[in-house]
Amino acid sequence: MLDEQMLHAGESGAIAQAEGFFPKVYNWMTVGLGVSAVISLLTVSSPAMMQLVFGNRLVFFGLIIAELLLVMTLSGAIHRFSAAAATGCFLVYSALSGVTLAVIFALYTQSSIVSAFFVTAGTFGAMSIYGHVTRRDLTSWGSFLFMGLIGFLLASVVNLFLQSEMIYWVTTYCGILIFVGLTAYDTQKLKALAMGGFANSEDQHKAAILGALRLYLDFVNLFLLLLRVLGRRR
Repeated sequence: MLDEQMLHAGESGAIAQAEGFFPKVYNWMTVGLGVSAVISLLTVSSPAMMQLVFGNRLVFFGLIIAELLLVMTLSGAIHRFSAAAATGCFLVYSALSGVTLAVIFALYTQSSIVSAFFVTAGTFGAMSIYGHVTRRDLTSWGSFLFMGLIGFLLASVVNLFLQSEMIYWVTTYCGILIFVGLTAYDTQKLKALAMGGFANSEDQHKAAILGALRLYLDFVNLFLLLLRVLGRRR
């Protein structure tokens, strides 16, 4: 009887810890999106910044490479960071992403950007809830989604040179499906991580930052792909 009570107490504690973990993840993800939005608006409102970033390929691709390096560093070596350093890297990444995302304000109308954002928020929210509450093990999705993501990236790079409208739309719709699936998959992975417990509050904070980064990437990529479909160009 005592062992059973201890088991139930342990399960309740793990569930409570998981529930407390997710608000931190979503809060930091929201902060990241907010930083990106503000920086994007500041960038697009400055002709000098727009010319610097998008008028010079070296600067633009330098920013893209810096973003990739930050994502790889946070994803692969976050355990070596302090909580403050991990948070700082995430915010720097969000700011750099905001600079490169400013181009959408020059390409699409404001109303279509807003519409695509709300559609993305609704889709993301539904799939994240699904990943959180479903009893189905989504682990099997992982390899399929990873292969799909690699194929999506390779096809997108190739199409920079081919400029094929067919490849453009195929990658767009396949990408939407991939990031919809990744949203549910990543949410369930984060839930499993939280249920496993954390050694201390600093480890929990770093895990929340890493979780926020993953969901931020899912959200932003889904938004950009839906914007292709729903957006009206200027």
